[in-house]
Amino acid sequence: MTASTPAGAGTAGVRDAIAGENREAAPLTPAVNKGELFASFDVNAFEIPSGRDEIWRFTPMRRLRGLHNRSAAADGQVGIDVTGVEGITVETVGREDQRLGDAGTPADRVAALAYSSFTEATIVTVRKEQELPDPVTITLNGPGEGKTAYTHIQVRVEPFARATLVLDHHGSGIMADNVEIIVGDSAKLSVVTVQDWAEDAVHIRTEHLQVGRDAELRHFAVSLGGDLSRVTSNVRYAGPGGKAELLGLYFADAGQHIEHRLLVDHAVPNCKSNVVYKGALQGDPALGKGDAHTVWIGDVLIRAAAEDTDTFELNRNLILTDGARADSVPNLEIETGEILGAGHASATGRFDDEQLFYLLSRGIPEDAARRLVVRGFFHELINRITIPELRERIDAAIEAELAAVGA
Repeated sequence: MTASTPAGAGTAGVRDAIAGENREAAPLTPAVNKGELFASFDVNAFEIPSGRDEIWRFTPMRRLRGLHNRSAAADGQVGIDVTGVEGITVETVGREDQRLGDAGTPADRVAALAYSSFTEATIVTVRKEQELPDPVTITLNGPGEGKTAYTHIQVRVEPFARATLVLDHHGSGIMADNVEIIVGDSAKLSVVTVQDWAEDAVHIRTEHLQVGRDAELRHFAVSLGGDLSRVTSNVRYAGPGGKAELLGLYFADAGQHIEHRLLVDHAVPNCKSNVVYKGALQGDPALGKGDAHTVWIGDVLIRAAAEDTDTFELNRNLILTDGARADSVPNLEIETGEILGAGHASATGRFDDEQLFYLLSRGIPEDAARRLVVRGFFHELINRITIPELRERIDAAIEAELAAVGA
């Protein structure tokens, strides 16, 4: 099935009006923790952000093409193509559909702009107790070079269902969107998102991930292309016993900005989360494109009621050349001592000289040795992707990245 998100701002829905009623009072209430930040479906409830704001301090605002100050009027559309198997329903709905927004509320101006600006949304539902043998693939094609578009996708996995989902991104243009993923009680969902944009693309996304009672979510983010890509993933548990695994792989070249921001909000007891993100960066200052820049922000909040929580987060960055910069900020906020475990780790470094020397001493040429080191760095993560053709595609993309600079 094929659907499109047309251009145009559209009319505000019921949720927008409700959110707007409280916008004046909201700034007077300080946030208790990162899970209590001000949120609204109404873009006008937010001030125009700047690089001085904490959640935007790593993002090059001048490269957002007007997404942050609402000067980017919608003049294009995102092509959305959904392919899958029996056991799912695909709907194109208007803004008035009361299911929209069930997974979460925008907590920054660009996410609110995306919500205020779409005119049609795509809802994909995996029906109760269905076990899909093949992945459901949602392919998004950008609006085109110089064009701007906004869209909204919601995926609902009903109780006791089992499914694998691929969100595959291609093309050019400027795009902002919200993606809602709702995993029902005792359901299991594996999601792979692939950001394979053209060099000019700018993409700002907020993902609202809701995990039900005894449900399991594995979310794998792959970021390779685009001029600027910023993905914010917010995980919330709707009942005890939930498990969330967030995995990520990114590769930045000269001039690219790739940013991942995560919030895992443990608000109920007996839930688990595991976060592992790895990135490689390479730049060539002689090209005049600027540095390769990646940002990883990992926030985990354990609220007072979230007893018996078990969580860990890890970020690793591999610097391959000069002209590359990686920012990595893991954060743990713990409000109860009754937990099973909580920890975080982050490291950024260059090639392991000992590994490289070992390979060279066995007659392997330096270029091939460097490729082996990088492939080994990503090997653990790539092997967790359960779709063989997708694993091969990512392997090939990494090989092409390395070959581009003669690594």
